[in-house]
Amino acid sequence: MSQVWDPLRKKMVVLTPEEKVRQWFIGVLRDELKVPAHMMMSEVSFKYGGKPFRADILVYGRDMSHLMVVECKREDVEIDREVLEQALRYNLALDVKYIVITNGLRTIGFERTEDPECPFRLMTGFPDWDEMRK
Repeated sequence: MSQVWDPLRKKMVVLTPEEKVRQWFIGVLRDELKVPAHMMMSEVSFKYGGKPFRADILVYGRDMSHLMVVECKREDVEIDREVLEQALRYNLALDVKYIVITNGLRTIGFERTEDPECPFRLMTGFPDWDEMRK
């Protein structure tokens, strides 16, 4: 089985279809959105309500607050309500400003709002790391 270097975990990992998408989006975060590699982690384990979860990618602020959670799916998995609900469940524990869901073909981002009736809004573009931290 093919392997790929994960710059966040600093090791070779099996190149599964989901891993391909995860590594692509790590590149987007690093190269296009200018997120320093040391401010990201992949495959982050956490618990919520006593249940274990694992976020594909987390982006942190300089104070190590959670800024963004990214949920990656294989290219053949539709980005639908179920995937969004998974990311929203992660947010209950992580309390991020941004949620991104992607299958490598379709990427959708949401930004937290101050409106309790609609806590996240669809983004039309993605902020760079400097903008995320404001």
